[in-house]
Amino acid sequence: MLPVDEQLKVITSGTMQIVPLEELKEKLKRGKPLTIKMGVDPTSPDLHLGHAVPLRKMRQFQDLGHNVTLIIGDGTALIGDPSGRDSTRPPLTEEQVNANAQTYVTQAMKILDPERTTVVHNGDWIKSMDLGKMLGLMSKFNVARILEREDFHNRYTNGQSIALHEFIYPVLQAYDSVVVKADLEMGGNDQIFNLLAGRDLMRDMGMEPQVALTMPLLVGLDGVKKMSKSYKNYVGLTDDANDMFGKLMSIKDELVPMYFRLCSTLPVDEVDKIDQAFKDGSADPYELKHRLARNIVDLYHGAGAGEAAEKVFMDTFKKGQVPDDMPEFPASSVVQLNDEGKVYLPRLLASVGFCKSAGEGRRLLDGGGVKVDGVAQQPRVYNVDPEPFKAGAVVQSGKKHWARLV
Repeated sequence: MLPVDEQLKVITSGTMQIVPLEELKEKLKRGKPLTIKMGVDPTSPDLHLGHAVPLRKMRQFQDLGHNVTLIIGDGTALIGDPSGRDSTRPPLTEEQVNANAQTYVTQAMKILDPERTTVVHNGDWIKSMDLGKMLGLMSKFNVARILEREDFHNRYTNGQSIALHEFIYPVLQAYDSVVVKADLEMGGNDQIFNLLAGRDLMRDMGMEPQVALTMPLLVGLDGVKKMSKSYKNYVGLTDDANDMFGKLMSIKDELVPMYFRLCSTLPVDEVDKIDQAFKDGSADPYELKHRLARNIVDLYHGAGAGEAAEKVFMDTFKKGQVPDDMPEFPASSVVQLNDEGKVYLPRLLASVGFCKSAGEGRRLLDGGGVKVDGVAQQPRVYNVDPEPFKAGAVVQSGKKHWARLV
């Protein structure tokens, strides 16, 4: 294995919290492979790049020589993780959970090394638990402590419902760590309470406690909110290669270093150089987006897929495969900034004749297919940065509507 300092350089890259860091150092000094645990509740059949962030970190652990245990929460999913929620999750049927779990593992193995990954299902030990065992586990947790959780605290103080079974979730997640003898548990930053609960339970049961490591939430394509299907600002792991490439070309320049660090396969030293280039002003964001998109498309669609998708992108939008006789509009007249310094895109679409009103422009944008210089614009994101809308820019809606700004 690499020296501890070199391992820590990789492990800490992009992380939010490691609790406690000194204990992780001590575990690494032993020179033995650690068991890195992450539990996932298969509540959705499709993953996006935001879901993949902790999986990428787990792959880095594998590349350093450690082992990964991926827990499919077919038991805990029947409750639903309350982390970050302001309401009780609707229950899933076992059939839904099992179908989603199969899809999840298939997609996760595009990132993880199957030979160093152990996949287990916590339903195997949760569903068979008798009342005595359950009461014994619950006796080790304090309601007042659980109510300190930010999500529970907010719901309680706001008079919002908290179902009693939701209190059981962190207990069961903690017990997962006991069963698999985790050295370190991964999760999103909103999972920190659950991860520390596992640490407390392991200590209480006479085991060496796990270290908790959290990753940040990935900002979505809109550059504002976390990546989510609900916000329509996501890149799906099963997206078509050409669509994936186009979406990644649409991210804001300032997000490029984050996406390289959290989503790409580049070594940490290379990502550090990209960070530095952005800080000193020497970075070329457009070229780096190409590099980023090629890397990520290759990861999920196989070697060479990124280059092929790039060629489609370039051929379509940079090599004359756009109409020569499209109508032209002065950028100074159709690009109007609002009080926030943004372009209200639905109004621009109406101004270039794609629709009759801004209301129709919103519906056009929500339907997909609106692009600027080949970069897809996100549905339900109406106020956009003015940078792309300069002289020479090509605005497109579907295959029939084209306009050039002059």
